[in-house]
Amino acid sequence: MRKLTYFVASTIDGFIAAEDGTLDFFPVGGDHGPAIISQYPETLPTKVREARGIAARNSYFDTVIMGRKTHDFGVRTGTASPYEHLRQFVVSTTLPEPPAPGVELISADPVAAVRTLKREPGLGIWLCGGGELAQTLLPEIDQVFLKLHPVLLGTGRPLFGPGVKLPEPERFRVITSRVYTDGVAFVKYGRIR
Repeated sequence: MRKLTYFVASTIDGFIAAEDGTLDFFPVGGDHGPAIISQYPETLPTKVREARGIAARNSYFDTVIMGRKTHDFGVRTGTASPYEHLRQFVVSTTLPEPPAPGVELISADPVAAVRTLKREPGLGIWLCGGGELAQTLLPEIDQVFLKLHPVLLGTGRPLFGPGVKLPEPERFRVITSRVYTDGVAFVKYGRIR
């Protein structure tokens, strides 16, 4: 069965974006980016891959799921189909139709949709954002790959959305971790079931 992996960047105080959705507080450059991209080239948007001459095959994921706010960020930066090299899904109850050719819409019960996707053959499923969708899909998240940036934001969009309430603690174990010289820690967690 395929795994759903929440692969995301976060501040050390648990925010994945500023309140307005911007990401410019995350440092660019350093050694973490090239190292992580070499392992997961499919996590770069198609236009960025093309600009950098990256032709590597998808190594870990062949499907990406994103919430409406995450998708809208891509639209504001010039693309309604950000990951053309992956099967793309946008979860939204307000979009009347898929936002672009090659992007599929999940408008009802994203948990059921993910369960169906997990039973299909293929590589992993990447949940690229956002926090509210991660909260909804938490029962189906098998792994969390966290790029932990040495930044305190104080306020913003939380890693698992606002006010997450759990009946009991959800337990994960560290699969691997690495701290880069630029201060970013890349930690892979696996759910303990």
